[in-house]
Formats: sequence, C-alpha cells, structure tokens
Amino acid sequence: MKIAATTLGETAGDLFAQTLRLGYFLTTIALFALFVVTLVIQLRSRRYNPFFYWTVILSTSMAGTTMSDFMNRDASTKYLSNGATSLGWGPQGLGLGYPEGAAILISLLLLIFLGWKLSGMTFQITEIVTFRGEALFWSAILVSNTLGTSMGDFLSDSSGLGYLGGAALVTGVLLVLVALMQVPAVPNVLLFWIAFVLTRPLGATAGDFLTKPVAKGGLDLGTIGSSAVLLAALFGLMAYAHVRERRSTAAEFAGAEATEAVRPQRAGRR
Repeated sequence: MKIAATTLGETAGDLFAQTLRLGYFLTTIALFALFVVTLVIQLRSRRYNPFFYWTVILSTSMAGTTMSDFMNRDASTKYLSNGATSLGWGPQGLGLGYPEGAAILISLLLLIFLGWKLSGMTFQITEIVTFRGEALFWSAILVSNTLGTSMGDFLSDSSGLGYLGGAALVTGVLLVLVALMQVPAVPNVLLFWIAFVLTRPLGATAGDFLTKPVAKGGLDLGTIGSSAVLLAALFGLMAYAHVRERRSTAAEFAGAEATEAVRPQRAGRR
C-alpha cells in the first residue's frame, strides 16, 4: 500500500502541477490544505481506519512531490516540456537543485526528530496517542516524503541510473534494511524511518517510469491514466484492509463478550 500511495503521489502531483498547468506553487498550497483536512479527520477518528490513515499518507506524498519540485526546479529550459515557457501559475520555483534541497530537508527532518526526542515521547508508532505526538509524527512523514521525492528525482534524472536503475538501487537498499531487522544492535525505529524515506524515491522512480516519454526511458502512459489505475489499486487495497480491520474488531468484541458471560457462571459456582 505504501508503494501504491507514493507512486500515486508522484503521478497525481505531476498531474495537477504539470499536466493541468497549475504550477508547483499553487498546487503545493492546495495539496498542503488537503493534507491538513485529511489529518484533522484522521486525528478525530477514535480507532484505526485504513481509509483515513492512507488518505493522509497519500496527501503527504502528493504535497511532497510538488514541494520538492518547487524547491529544486525553476523555469529554465531543462525543466520545461512541450514548448512551455513557464511551469504554470505563480512563482516558478526556487531552483535550489537536488543536493541543496535535500540538505535543507534532511536538516529539517533531524530537527523534528530532535524535538521529538527532547519531548520525551515514544518513537514507537503504535504507542503514539497524544495530539503533540501525532503532530510530530505527521510532520516527519510530510518532510520524509518531500525528501524522498528529491532523492527519487535525483536518481531518475541526474544520477545516470535512469528510472529502472534508480528503482533497483532503492529496492536493494530496502532489502538490506530488512536483513538488518534481525540484528539486535540496530534499532527497529531507525530502520523504519530510513525505510519510510526510501519507499518514496521508489514510488517516485516508478511514477516517472510510468508517465515519462519513451525517449527518456519511460512508458509514456501519461499522468491521467497512470493516476486513475493507481487510485483504483490503492482504493481496493484500502477496502481490503478496512474489511480485515472490521473482522478483527468484531472478533475482539466477541471474545470480550464471551469472557464477561463466563465470569458470572464462575462466581455462582463459588
């Protein structure tokens, strides 16, 4: 589901910013607002809801795509296509480049983790129950997805590896992280966040591979068709997860009722 969400985030972000010509700046504002709305819904939910949770993940992935592009790109010819003279409405981009943009995002992510550590709150994701903890967690998610987008674009466009080569490299590193989970000396929380950042460039390279022209090594499926297929796939996975969650909740409730029914019988025997 994470790969589907991050890949859709790449294609959908490009759909709004590039295909529909809304530009990175305006699209980033709109998608950040969407992130805030979905996050409020997620925080108000008393139980885990796959639709709410993965919609927030998707919104951070889409916003991260356009935030990264706005930071790293500008209106120079290497970022323009199809005879365009601008990147769309609003400011054209900061043009920092991938190394500088990544350095800023890494610093910001480290500051979030430092504040998280100093707050004394747990890094165990399943044990985060306070509003402050949720705010730190989702802030880290948003920055991680933005950083991952920069890494993915660098691997695809500037490293010489291409889309498939970049995806293969990230997949290899993720397999190493899976192997390190068996090493007690390596904290699983650290491995989780490294893996979370790396799944974003995997989705970014996969999204670019689907949408970019054949001449650039892509399949040229377009952002609209690719986004529609990925959205259907993600929705199906969320529906499946929702059914499993409801069954699990029903089983827990039935078990609790059975326990309560047995207690009076035992008390009567005494």
